[in-house]
Amino acid sequence: MSIPPNSSEGIFRTLKEEILNLTLKPGQALSENEVCTRFGVSRTPVRSVLQRLQAEGLVDVVPYKGTTVTLLRLDDIEQRIYMRIAIESMVLRDFIDVCTPILLEKVRYIIRKQTVLMEGQFSSAEFYALDSQLHEIWFKATGKQLLWQLIQQSQVNYTRFRMLDIVAVQNYEAIMEEHHRMFTAIEQKDKAAIEPLVRLHMYGGLNRLGRRIETDFREYFQPFVLPASGCWE
Repeated sequence: MSIPPNSSEGIFRTLKEEILNLTLKPGQALSENEVCTRFGVSRTPVRSVLQRLQAEGLVDVVPYKGTTVTLLRLDDIEQRIYMRIAIESMVLRDFIDVCTPILLEKVRYIIRKQTVLMEGQFSSAEFYALDSQLHEIWFKATGKQLLWQLIQQSQVNYTRFRMLDIVAVQNYEAIMEEHHRMFTAIEQKDKAAIEPLVRLHMYGGLNRLGRRIETDFREYFQPFVLPASGCWE
């Protein structure tokens, strides 16, 4: 059964998706009146939606001042990348042990879908969705679904940052090259190559954006200090 778009749940899902895919940008004001007008509802359901978004860390609600989309926190993003490298390296090494021809073909299929997607008109959200499906394969295959769910539930900042990388840089070829190299390591059962490749992939967004974080997108972030080199390893 479909959820009515102007129901409380429908409004929540729409606004959450727009925040995560950067349609609503970090720091952008979110007017209660405009949301009411847009969805044709009263203030009561809108206030409930804003409270839910606040609970998930997606908006800041300041009484008598208004609501804004939360800014990105670079230190939070860096720590989540660090966590993902540690966890995903272990999961991928386990995946190599259990990887069957069918599972390998599933990985190949997602990478092929991304390649085909890039040959036509596509949205950044479509590319990101396939990227997430790819990573989910090895978490599920190794029985680490709970870990995957916890990662998804706790990475509001990281998800938006990944979208910033995809939307702003649009270097899909670099991301695809990383995927192909990871696939080769899995296919060849090269466990020693896994952690360096995961590290390269996870830090890729930070390194692709580089100094643009400080120049073009500073208003999207809480105050931060970049590494002297402007690069992450």
